[in-house]
Amino acid sequence: MDLELFNTAPTDVVRPALQACCDVPDWVEAVLTARPYDDRAAVLRTADEAARRFTPADVERALAAHPRIGERAEGEHAEAAWSRREQAGVSTDDATAQALAEGNRTYEERFGRVFLICASGLSADRVLASLRERLDNDPATEAAVVADELRKIALLRLERVLTADEEISA
Repeated sequence: MDLELFNTAPTDVVRPALQACCDVPDWVEAVLTARPYDDRAAVLRTADEAARRFTPADVERALAAHPRIGERAEGEHAEAAWSRREQAGVSTDDATAQALAEGNRTYEERFGRVFLICASGLSADRVLASLRERLDNDPATEAAVVADELRKIALLRLERVLTADEEISA
């Protein structure tokens, strides 16, 4: 949807598109209630500011919609399609796929959540290197990194929503 439609469409039309970007109710409400926007940059500024206020509970809720890195998201809804696109560069050979699976297991055991990274434009090797580096983080540092990665993903997806030729189906 373009900016005009984003600004004027009923809330029940825009809300699912925003939830597909990031399923955090306070974030969705912050972006919705600031309408109308003068330009796309203003939408993204509001979304960025709201995402910087994610709580640990917000992050955990949003993580439920994200597959493990290296695993293909199933379904035809927007989140799954975006996840497949974002992880396109993570196509791997068998050895890297195995290393990602092992790294995911280790990460989940250490931090109790799926490993999240804004993978758009990253190679499998870069994702794997980041996963390994982040295993050395203490829990508080890693929680902050995850929240920031979630913010990056939400903004990337919101940019897609605001692109006129992007189809949205929740």
